Amino acid sequence: MKVLAINGSPREDGNTAEALKLLLREVAAQGIGTELVRVGHEDVHGCISCMQCAARKDLRCAAFDDKVNELLPKLVEADGIVIGSPVYFSGINGTLKAFLDRAFFVSWVAGGLLRLKLGAGVVALRRSGGTAAFDQINKYFQISEITTVGSCYWNIVHGFAPGEVAQDFEGLQIVRTLGRNMAWLLKLMEHGKGVVAPPAPDDNPVMTNFIR
Repeated sequence: MKVLAINGSPREDGNTAEALKLLLREVAAQGIGTELVRVGHEDVHGCISCMQCAARKDLRCAAFDDKVNELLPKLVEADGIVIGSPVYFSGINGTLKAFLDRAFFVSWVAGGLLRLKLGAGVVALRRSGGTAAFDQINKYFQISEITTVGSCYWNIVHGFAPGEVAQDFEGLQIVRTLGRNMAWLLKLMEHGKGVVAPPAPDDNPVMTNFIR
């Protein structure tokens, strides 16, 4: 089992990174593999809707060969996915959104390859707007049939300058609880393999366009 954490912050050692590291330490303490990758400093282009990934179904973005194609196999292989972002104007930062838009769409058209994994979002901010950014991350999970993991509060930590998250004691508690909960659920899922059959995807999906 493995949990992959994606840091959407351009800061390598900012508050988003510290929160993700804390979460992964809790997961690793339960004997589960972890990996932290950063995309916030990368040059990631937004989706241009060329639809070539849907035609090819090869788990690759045909338009841009960048961090998205590099990390797509890791996303598919992971059992749990954690997405962390700083809050920019009550939303996730632009580089992360560009990455998620393409990565989640490519994996979806390739056969819904992220379904039935576990997912969790963590956002870091100075003051407010965190719940909107948190909700934005969760929407990627929900549409992909990824089960979101809960904690003892919304997964939001506070801090502006790097390291200030260490003063948000409740935020740290939330992240630690989230890590333990994710590890517990991953173990339950592993224990259930071969015992409880996973739900099959719908073999006749319906898509309704509002304008025809």
